[in-house]
Amino acid sequence: MTKRFSVLSLFTGVGGLDYGFEAAQFQTRVALEWDHQCCESLRASRDWPLIEGDLLATPTKEILKTGRLREGSVDMLIGGPPCQPFSKSGWWKSGDSLRLDDPRSSTLGGYLRVLEEARPRAFLLENVEGLAFGGKDEGLKLLLAAVKRINETKDTNYQPVVVTLNAADYGVPQTRSRVFVIGARDGRVFVPPQPTHHDLNDPSRIGEPWVSSWDAIGGLREPKSEDLQLTGKWAALLPSIPEGLNYLWHTDRMGGAPLFGWRRRYWNFLLKLAKNRPAWTIQAQPGPATGPFHWNNRRLSGEELARLQTFPTNLHITGSRIEVQRQVGNAVPSLLAEVLARAIRDQFFDSPLEGPFLLQVKRKTQCPPPEPAAPVPLQYLRLAGTHIPHPGTGRGYLYETAELLDA
Repeated sequence: MTKRFSVLSLFTGVGGLDYGFEAAQFQTRVALEWDHQCCESLRASRDWPLIEGDLLATPTKEILKTGRLREGSVDMLIGGPPCQPFSKSGWWKSGDSLRLDDPRSSTLGGYLRVLEEARPRAFLLENVEGLAFGGKDEGLKLLLAAVKRINETKDTNYQPVVVTLNAADYGVPQTRSRVFVIGARDGRVFVPPQPTHHDLNDPSRIGEPWVSSWDAIGGLREPKSEDLQLTGKWAALLPSIPEGLNYLWHTDRMGGAPLFGWRRRYWNFLLKLAKNRPAWTIQAQPGPATGPFHWNNRRLSGEELARLQTFPTNLHITGSRIEVQRQVGNAVPSLLAEVLARAIRDQFFDSPLEGPFLLQVKRKTQCPPPEPAAPVPLQYLRLAGTHIPHPGTGRGYLYETAELLDA
């Protein structure tokens, strides 16, 4: 019988990391999550011992007791502290984000407190790519310094490895880059798994081509139980954008009508999936015109979102469609978590798994051609003309406004 190693899960969310570790024969012995809707989804999907509460107000002893664990007995600590303080999205308009000045970054301290007091055999911390951006990596430096202090005071030998992985390189039908910090108590150094998939446009890569959106959600019946139609000012413009493109199609540098300035909007504005490529990152809190959208010019259904995140099929994610997308969009793709969990089993626990990945996406034999784009509706043609392009990274509208005020 395959040994099931224990997991203490913090910031569990809807369980993206946990489901990947579950597929690699780990067992979530206790999960902690403060968001009520996520907790409802976890209760509806699994019978894990669950603490619904704030980590900063929950003693480590209480967490260990709930999971029938004790200090030093936990095999694996996992979690992804809220990523907004380190997200690059905030830099687009103003050129910066709050990072450690953001109160939410104290969740990083909460994770480190549990690491110190539980002393697990190994840990994994997940965050957005911005955590490790050069010159803006205070959070990462804090984390590494804290781990060094824990080693000195707790007689541990964690040697954390920081690795940035694109989920699409490991068979996930979504391009989603995340940072993982991984270490073992006995000093073993984690070797990141080699990519297994590659972008067809990059001839230097080896392995299988990226898994496509069509592989993941193609052929599903059109959902009838959800209202997925676009609303708002730009809803009628989406059908005029070809598959795999966004609003940039309607600038003077591409083939549509010159309705916008080049890069004057964020990348996912009116962004549409291409059947033959992975999805772009699923957004947790999209606006009315924030994609990626389905090639049929509608929002993605809850089932489609879950499949693009490679969640197991036996889940029940509760709440409205907006709530479902928020929960799914904040999660780690479960297949990527399974890849890492298998590597950790092998390298840290000397217990490799054989056979195919449980959460891998089965390819479809044939991908249909793109849907034809529609003409631009008349109400948008009044916007056609000359538009000033974006002035450069970190110099968006708020930056320009501040410059004018300082002048």
